[in-house]
Amino acid sequence: MASRTRRHEAASGARAGAAPRRRLPMRLLLPLLVLLALMAMLMLRGYVHSEILADHRIRPEAATGKVPAEILDGGPVIDTRSGRTTSLKVPDHRLVLTFDDGPDPTWTPKVLDVLKKHHAHAVFFVTGTMTSRYPDLVERMVAEGHEVGLHTFSHPDLSYQSKRRIDWELSQNQLAITGAAGIRTSLFRPPYSSFADAMDDRSWPVTQYIGTRGYITVVNNTDSEDWKKPGVDEIVRRATPHGGKGAVVLMHDSGGDRHQTVQALDTFLPTLQKQGYEFDNLTEALDAPSAHTPVEGADLWQGRAWIFLVQASDHITGVLVVGLAVIGFLVISRFVLMLVLSGAHARRVRRPGFGWGPPVTEPVSVLVPAYNEAKCIENTVRSLMASEHPIEIVVVDDGSTDGTARIVEAMGVPNVRVVRQLNAGKPAALNRGLANARHDLIVMMDGDTVFEPATVRELVQPFGDPRVGAVAGNAKVGNRDSLIGAWQHIEYVMGFNLDRRMYDVLRCMPTIPGAVGAFRRSALERVGGMSDDTLAEDTDITMAMHRDGWRVVYAEKARAWTEAPESVQQLWSQRYRWSYGTMQAIWKHRRALVERGPSGRFGRVGLPLVSLFMVVAPLLAPLIDVFLLYGVVFGPTRKTIVAWLGVLAIQAVCAAYAFRLDRERMTHLISLPLQQILYRQLMYVVLLQSWITALTGGRLRWQKLRRTGVVETPGGPVPRSSTDRRPVA
Repeated sequence: MASRTRRHEAASGARAGAAPRRRLPMRLLLPLLVLLALMAMLMLRGYVHSEILADHRIRPEAATGKVPAEILDGGPVIDTRSGRTTSLKVPDHRLVLTFDDGPDPTWTPKVLDVLKKHHAHAVFFVTGTMTSRYPDLVERMVAEGHEVGLHTFSHPDLSYQSKRRIDWELSQNQLAITGAAGIRTSLFRPPYSSFADAMDDRSWPVTQYIGTRGYITVVNNTDSEDWKKPGVDEIVRRATPHGGKGAVVLMHDSGGDRHQTVQALDTFLPTLQKQGYEFDNLTEALDAPSAHTPVEGADLWQGRAWIFLVQASDHITGVLVVGLAVIGFLVISRFVLMLVLSGAHARRVRRPGFGWGPPVTEPVSVLVPAYNEAKCIENTVRSLMASEHPIEIVVVDDGSTDGTARIVEAMGVPNVRVVRQLNAGKPAALNRGLANARHDLIVMMDGDTVFEPATVRELVQPFGDPRVGAVAGNAKVGNRDSLIGAWQHIEYVMGFNLDRRMYDVLRCMPTIPGAVGAFRRSALERVGGMSDDTLAEDTDITMAMHRDGWRVVYAEKARAWTEAPESVQQLWSQRYRWSYGTMQAIWKHRRALVERGPSGRFGRVGLPLVSLFMVVAPLLAPLIDVFLLYGVVFGPTRKTIVAWLGVLAIQAVCAAYAFRLDRERMTHLISLPLQQILYRQLMYVVLLQSWITALTGGRLRWQKLRRTGVVETPGGPVPRSSTDRRPVA
């Protein structure tokens, strides 16, 4: 036993001495895998729809000096396998109908129906792209006795292609046919082919090479020219051979409107059958073994896997397109609502003579929950000392280990009380502060936030309306000089404060910011105070207020300056908590959807809007960038860029309007395009991680951000001389 223990300790020591292997965090790995999977599906879909690697060049006619005379003067069936140069013709009174470019979901079934009606067989030269998308039609062809042949995967002119590309076109086409019908075929028709006498020095080497790969090349000697849509009678005339001769007849079941082809076929078949013609597939007409070979084993499963992936890519892309339409609708709807309703809110509160009721002059208790805020707490308290409204300050030290409480006590500021408690979290600290507050109006703020002198006064004026139970202030980013700070500044002004104006008008504001909010004590007590059921206690208490029948309003002049995260990691931690906490709050208050009265109104108006605009829309927003990247690379490039610039222009208009309402400088909007590209991806990953945590039942801990204490009010630091303004009891 002792020896095993020593070996375990030695092994543990060896592992401890080794350099730890760095692993990609799951919060990055999973979104990255999702993004790669989506891009792979889009790439596959683009490849199958000839948007990627497609070559639409057509080579002009060339000399025929290298083409053997027996080929130029021979029949439409060319066999160059095993070094042979053989040309075959179809016997008299036998017709081989051939259909190119399919299968098509609209016209191929109609062609098959007509063939079945008249007991005729044909050869369908299918492309791999169409076969991959509509495998059931190829399966039906084979089941009904028709033959299928290769028409390449993406329909390029093979005279332009390398042997490697030719092999790829053949193998992919064959893979699609195998997956669709479980067979291989030895028949091949080159794209853009014509009669045998049209073979030239460019196409003949390709035909020879095709033979070395085991395929018989089939051209035609009777062209219906149905692709020109010359009319039913003309198609029948051109498809009819002369003198009872046999023929390989060229028609099309794809590539456009083929209703004339279908109608002509319904006339052509019985007419020539009465003249003694038989309509066979190629090997029947030549009395040769079938061109089809059954496939089994790994090759069959590989083909089926290909069909499955293509079908999945089409379905996923369809879902993505629907998602893109949804996010487009949500984005436009949100912008329209924000512009219209925020404008209405601004006009209402700024009109001459507007008031909430009698001026509110009664003293206010300001609660400052603080956990390790040593770098910020002095600025916070000093900003409150300059308040133009009578206040008391209650700093609740939530088990700080950096001397936060001692700093406040050493300031010796009158009417500032420090309440200490063991670390229990922000909701508990706020409830402790509420229990120690002396006044009926309660203002809550964060320990890293500073108020302007007029903030408290402006924040409590809406309580002149007895229906108002809570007030949201105007939170602003104080450290906006860095790029990440500028991005958050745009988000706060546009995404938060413009939203709050809209929600105020709709009477369903979802969140009173923890940095600057005010409450009636009676309203807080009626809903049970601050709850620790969620990580977004500010959203939770706001929803509870709505459900209890209180109005929650927005005070635009009650400005507070908060310290935003200064690194991606800190921003990640903050937004992860916010998004997860918001989901928790929505779930906690879900019964409001079916309740009556004020709770039901909020449930059927507020909860859907919050869910759509704060959870669904951010999660789907990256689709805009995914399709932007796809469209820029694979086309249509110009339309894609124009569409994206259009969306960006709408966002810029909303942002500019929000900045104008808040009287902010427009210079920070320079970084808006970069914010839309990079910042949105970060928020997407954060939200996806929150979804994963919620769906897996994970428990997220409160994550404390590192503070620097750099935020001050726009007028600079509060003076520290003996003439400082003091709170009034």
